[in-house]
Amino acid sequence: MTTARAGTKGEAVRLLAAEGIARVELDYESGWQDAIELGRLGQKAGICVKYRGHENIAVRSRTALIAGLIRPKVSFRQRNLYCQFALTELTAKDLATLETKAMKLGDYILAGHLLREVDTVWA
Repeated sequence: MTTARAGTKGEAVRLLAAEGIARVELDYESGWQDAIELGRLGQKAGICVKYRGHENIAVRSRTALIAGLIRPKVSFRQRNLYCQFALTELTAKDLATLETKAMKLGDYILAGHLLREVDTVWA
Protein backbone atom coordinates (compact mmCIF):
# COMPACT_ATOMS: atom_id res chain seq x y z
CA MET A 1 0.00 0.00 0.00
CA THR A 2 1.30 3.40 -0.93
CA THR A 3 0.76 7.14 -0.46
CA ALA A 4 -0.28 9.04 -3.56
CA ARG A 5 -0.21 12.78 -4.26
CA ALA A 6 -3.20 14.43 -5.94
CA GLY A 7 -2.66 17.75 -7.71
CA THR A 8 -6.37 18.26 -8.48
CA LYS A 9 -9.74 17.11 -7.17
CA GLY A 10 -10.25 14.99 -10.29
CA GLU A 11 -6.93 13.28 -9.76
CA ALA A 12 -7.86 12.59 -6.12
CA VAL A 13 -11.16 10.96 -7.16
CA ARG A 14 -9.27 8.82 -9.69
CA LEU A 15 -6.75 7.77 -7.03
CA LEU A 16 -9.53 6.83 -4.61
CA ALA A 17 -10.74 4.31 -7.19
CA ALA A 18 -7.25 2.89 -7.80
CA GLU A 19 -5.84 -0.32 -6.30
CA GLY A 20 -2.99 -0.41 -3.79
CA ILE A 21 -3.34 3.08 -2.37
CA ALA A 22 -3.58 3.55 1.39
CA ARG A 23 -3.36 7.35 1.58
CA VAL A 24 -4.06 10.27 -0.75
CA GLU A 25 -2.46 13.64 0.01
CA LEU A 26 -4.27 16.63 -1.46
CA ASP A 27 -1.50 18.84 -2.83
CA TYR A 28 -3.33 21.75 -4.40
CA GLU A 29 -4.34 25.14 -3.07
CA SER A 30 -8.08 24.54 -2.77
CA GLY A 31 -7.59 21.01 -1.40
CA TRP A 32 -8.76 22.11 2.03
CA GLN A 33 -12.17 22.81 0.52
CA ASP A 34 -12.40 19.28 -0.89
CA ALA A 35 -10.88 17.45 2.09
CA ILE A 36 -14.15 16.56 3.85
CA GLU A 37 -15.94 15.35 0.73
CA LEU A 38 -12.93 13.38 -0.49
CA GLY A 39 -12.32 12.09 3.03
CA ARG A 40 -15.79 10.57 3.06
CA LEU A 41 -15.20 8.95 -0.33
CA GLY A 42 -11.88 7.70 0.98
CA GLN A 43 -13.48 6.15 4.06
CA LYS A 44 -15.79 4.12 1.82
CA ALA A 45 -12.75 2.87 -0.10
CA GLY A 46 -10.61 2.35 3.03
CA ILE A 47 -8.22 5.14 2.00
CA CYS A 48 -7.04 7.96 4.26
CA VAL A 49 -7.30 11.44 2.67
CA LYS A 50 -5.18 14.29 4.08
CA TYR A 51 -4.62 17.94 3.24
CA ARG A 52 -1.49 19.78 4.39
CA GLY A 53 -0.67 23.37 3.55
CA HIS A 54 2.98 23.18 4.55
CA GLU A 55 5.91 20.81 4.91
CA ASN A 56 8.91 20.90 7.21
CA ILE A 57 12.29 20.35 5.59
CA ALA A 58 15.53 19.79 7.48
CA VAL A 59 18.32 21.40 5.45
CA ARG A 60 21.69 19.83 6.30
CA SER A 61 24.08 22.27 4.58
CA ARG A 62 24.53 25.58 2.81
CA THR A 63 24.93 23.70 -0.47
CA ALA A 64 21.70 21.77 0.10
CA LEU A 65 19.80 25.02 0.74
CA ILE A 66 21.08 26.62 -2.45
CA ALA A 67 20.41 23.49 -4.52
CA GLY A 68 16.93 23.04 -3.03
CA LEU A 69 15.91 26.59 -3.83
CA ILE A 70 17.21 26.28 -7.40
CA ARG A 71 15.19 23.12 -8.14
CA PRO A 72 11.66 23.67 -9.49
CA LYS A 73 9.06 23.56 -6.73
CA VAL A 74 6.66 20.68 -7.42
CA SER A 75 4.19 21.41 -4.65
CA PHE A 76 2.06 24.42 -3.80
CA ARG A 77 2.77 23.82 -0.10
CA GLN A 78 4.68 26.33 1.96
CA ARG A 79 8.08 24.87 2.80
CA ASN A 80 9.58 25.66 6.19
CA LEU A 81 13.31 25.28 5.57
CA TYR A 82 14.99 24.51 8.90
CA CYS A 83 18.74 25.02 8.53
CA GLN A 84 20.68 22.36 10.41
CA PHE A 85 23.92 24.26 9.83
CA ALA A 86 25.18 27.57 11.21
CA LEU A 87 23.60 30.42 9.29
CA THR A 88 26.91 32.25 9.81
CA GLU A 89 28.22 30.04 6.98
CA LEU A 90 26.30 32.42 4.72
CA THR A 91 27.29 36.02 4.16
CA ALA A 92 24.59 38.57 4.98
CA LYS A 93 24.20 39.23 1.24
CA ASP A 94 23.86 35.51 0.42
CA LEU A 95 21.33 35.01 3.20
CA ALA A 96 19.26 37.98 2.00
CA THR A 97 19.34 36.64 -1.57
CA LEU A 98 18.27 33.15 -0.47
CA GLU A 99 15.53 34.52 1.79
CA THR A 100 14.19 36.62 -1.11
CA LYS A 101 14.19 33.55 -3.38
CA ALA A 102 12.44 31.49 -0.68
CA MET A 103 9.79 34.17 -0.07
CA LYS A 104 9.03 34.39 -3.81
CA LEU A 105 8.30 30.65 -3.67
CA GLY A 106 6.15 31.07 -0.54
CA ASP A 107 8.78 29.44 1.68
CA TYR A 108 10.62 30.44 4.86
CA ILE A 109 14.21 29.94 5.97
CA LEU A 110 14.29 29.18 9.70
CA ALA A 111 16.84 28.29 12.35
CA GLY A 112 17.29 24.55 12.79
CA HIS A 113 16.67 24.52 16.54
CA LEU A 114 13.00 25.39 15.89
CA LEU A 115 12.39 22.13 14.03
CA ARG A 116 9.92 19.75 15.71
CA GLU A 117 8.74 17.41 12.94
CA VAL A 118 10.54 16.51 9.70
CA ASP A 119 8.75 15.68 6.44
CA THR A 120 11.79 15.77 4.14
CA VAL A 121 15.56 16.21 4.36
CA TRP A 122 17.74 18.16 1.96
CA ALA A 123 21.22 16.68 2.37
